[in-house]
Amino acid sequence: MLAPQTEPQFAIEARGLDKTYSAQGKGNATHALKSVDLVVPRGSFFGLLGPNGAGKSTFINILGGLVVKSGGTAKIWGHDITTDPMNARGAIGIVPQELNMDPFFTPGEALEIQAGYYGVPKAERRTEEILKAVGLWDKRDAYARTLSGGMKRRLLVAKAMVHAPPVLVLDEPTAGVDVELRRQLWDYVRSLHASGVTIVLTTHYLEEAQELCDTIAIINHGNVIACEPTHKLISRLDQKTLVVTPQTPVTPPLKGFEDFTFAMRPTGAFAITYRTGEHSVEEMLDRVRNAGISIKDLSIEEPDLEDVFVQLTA
Repeated sequence: MLAPQTEPQFAIEARGLDKTYSAQGKGNATHALKSVDLVVPRGSFFGLLGPNGAGKSTFINILGGLVVKSGGTAKIWGHDITTDPMNARGAIGIVPQELNMDPFFTPGEALEIQAGYYGVPKAERRTEEILKAVGLWDKRDAYARTLSGGMKRRLLVAKAMVHAPPVLVLDEPTAGVDVELRRQLWDYVRSLHASGVTIVLTTHYLEEAQELCDTIAIINHGNVIACEPTHKLISRLDQKTLVVTPQTPVTPPLKGFEDFTFAMRPTGAFAITYRTGEHSVEEMLDRVRNAGISIKDLSIEEPDLEDVFVQLTA
């Protein structure tokens, strides 16, 4: 599918996107997306996070044409999914969370068939290139049912790339994948991103999102509750944790820390969480010494994406 001659500012642009699932039986209707405004900049590595049932899959399935929106608009690479669905779907590749593939096709056959669905001429198909890139070339003639879970996951990535889409959506791509295969998968995805492909990632491994994504949106109960550069999102938490290992064991409560979050660690160390806008590490150390505690070791723990996620979605 041909992209517009002028590349769009946004790889994905949703305005007022709404989805309500009709009531089934005596149940109530489900408002899965509530007038969502969300844009994914062209060329970004974008994280879409949220608890189970937050609306992430509904959003992705609308983009992929599997779910019909109830209202609003959505564009993929400048193509409206309603008025220009063919080019919109040709501009996106989606790696689903579920391992859905025909067990009686080989990886080579699966990619050729997928390329045919998108109308890719035989002379322009990149089956060998893609299978080598995802480490499945030596399995090109093996039935899909004989592949390991990690290999099947990589085959899904390969199928999503047969038409060279400028946007790739990865829905929980490393679920059930071991450490080595996860590393290989991310190496390939990073190379795609470096070549200009816009990546959208949903994952429950928040450390992955923090490491890979330059921008992160968090969706909860059908609403986008945050959408910022990753470093800015993490900086929302104005707090640090001072971890002190004392020379001799201490027993809480400690004098001078009544207004702070205090916790003992199994190692015998204790942790004090404080707001950086109100207190300094020097002040906290003075409080430790004033409590009569000799310090054997200490460290500072910074907030991470998981802390922000829990605070925003609690």
